[in-house]
Amino acid sequence: MSDIINLLPESVANQIAAGEVIQRPASAVKELLENAIDAGATDIKLIVKDAGKSLIQVIDNGSGMSPTDARMSFERHATSKITKASDLFAIQTMGFRGEALASIAAIAHVEVRTKKQDDEIGTQIEIEGSQIKNQTEIVCKTGTIFSIKNLYFNTPARRNFLKSNMAEMRHIQDVFVRIALVNPQLRFAFYDEQRQKFDLRISGWKQRIIELFGKGLNQKLLNVNEITDVVEINGFVGKPETARKTRGEQYFFVNKRYIKHPYLNHAVQSAFEELIPSGAFASYFINFTIDPEKVDVNIHPTKTEVNFQDEKTIYSLLRSAIKMTLGKFAFSPILDFETEMSFNHAPLPPGAEVKQPESHMNPDYNPFSNPTSKPASDNYGSTWQPPKLDERQSSNHENWQQLYKNDEQILSSGINAQQGDDESIERKEDSSEFIFFQIANKYIAMPHNDGLWLINQQHAHERVLFDRYSKIMSSSKPVSQGKMFAEVIQFSANDLDIINELWQEIQQLGFQLNKKDNGDIEVTGAPPEFNDESVQEIFEGMLEHYKNNQLNLQLDKHQNMLLSMAKNLSITGDQKLSDEEISALMEAFMNSDQQDVSPSGNRIMSYLSAEELADRF
Repeated sequence: MSDIINLLPESVANQIAAGEVIQRPASAVKELLENAIDAGATDIKLIVKDAGKSLIQVIDNGSGMSPTDARMSFERHATSKITKASDLFAIQTMGFRGEALASIAAIAHVEVRTKKQDDEIGTQIEIEGSQIKNQTEIVCKTGTIFSIKNLYFNTPARRNFLKSNMAEMRHIQDVFVRIALVNPQLRFAFYDEQRQKFDLRISGWKQRIIELFGKGLNQKLLNVNEITDVVEINGFVGKPETARKTRGEQYFFVNKRYIKHPYLNHAVQSAFEELIPSGAFASYFINFTIDPEKVDVNIHPTKTEVNFQDEKTIYSLLRSAIKMTLGKFAFSPILDFETEMSFNHAPLPPGAEVKQPESHMNPDYNPFSNPTSKPASDNYGSTWQPPKLDERQSSNHENWQQLYKNDEQILSSGINAQQGDDESIERKEDSSEFIFFQIANKYIAMPHNDGLWLINQQHAHERVLFDRYSKIMSSSKPVSQGKMFAEVIQFSANDLDIINELWQEIQQLGFQLNKKDNGDIEVTGAPPEFNDESVQEIFEGMLEHYKNNQLNLQLDKHQNMLLSMAKNLSITGDQKLSDEEISALMEAFMNSDQQDVSPSGNRIMSYLSAEELADRF
């Protein structure tokens, strides 16, 4: 019997490694930018075409490479950063995998031009599918130019799994921003299809943040600084007023390496507790300087997830540092136990007399008498009004009724819809024929045919809104109402790209937008139901859902836009509704052609028959 186990060819092994290391064009961008920083470059330029599929080029003025080093850099596990296993736990450089360039060369056409400072002649190497096709001497400047062309040319399956150019460009821009953000001492430029997106000059960290995220942050950043034996924490948090419904401006770095850390994110959110609205996210730009031996950055291939030896202590220090910063700038109360408050009063003006305090009482007051009427503030009196929906969630029941009342037909353009005739209420019925009541502020119950329908209010509202927005966007003339005062809104560069991508769809919903020269968006009109609300908040919530849907669902931008708006503006699963609001929602929902699942694919209704109820007794 012959042997069946063989060693893979080096080129195949590199392609397998590439699947882990170079997951998308942005992965290659990250490796090249980090290598340029490690090479001591002070000026780095990124050029991208066709979202990185046709070209990724990084030009730096770093130390360059000798002819031998240039060739060796494409060998697997070739690196100048580590020499022994223990070095893995003391790494302070950036691109240190030792297999990144080999992985890139296995799935692309690669050209490198490089020259060291003391060399008169540089080196040019051309590689295709791990094979060196050419190596020659050339005249070039000190530094390195990496050009990656036709990424995934020999792995078409991987190329087919890439998202749209817009989505891939956002990933590339994310990588660029993360690296440029924490390296303000370096100059960065970014070009997309010959269009300059960023030109970031050498500056301080605060100025770099403002360059990347807008001048609006200039007076809204608070400095965070905490130095301990465990960790040094420094950076900035945004004032509470900068909190948004989208997570865009949240950045953690460990020794200037970008990380994701939900546990530490919770520490920040906890420090902002009661200072920002529920569902809003605080802005922060925080770098942790820590002994590399006390942090493990090798638990994830992209190295964005880390483990700390003393995680709980760092959590407490971060939360405390941010609360101290907020308190220092008078955004939260501070008690000063060293100050004698009884003497902390301004002196009286000259000639003023001290007045003795006086008390007043009604001699006819009898606490045991019964009042003839309840005060207006008594919640149990006739003046009590049921709680209204959150202002951003379709305001009050009158708006609800007007919003859905006259819809004779709502489109059934559901996502992941799975209709079942055994679980649907007869369409086009008058909701007044039924009795509705709310359970646990989450479900709406409706007795029907000797049984009981249970309806998830959030999923039902999401379905109603999705169908309504589908109908509006399919109409030739969306209804819009001019705003008395134009609203100017600002977005991060990535969010602004999404707004530009969805420009037509947003206008089809009834929003009237103008682009300003500085990148801001001016809103001059909105659909009637949103006219008095903050368009920025509406868009921020929509963008957060839109980005999450892109990661988890295969939707075109039109469907994603509809779904994101519906999810953003639907009522929550823990919200008290008045009788009028319940009736308005149920009337709209019962006229929907799709009642089984929400646009997100969640079940909306469940029926308990009389027999099932009897089994419980």
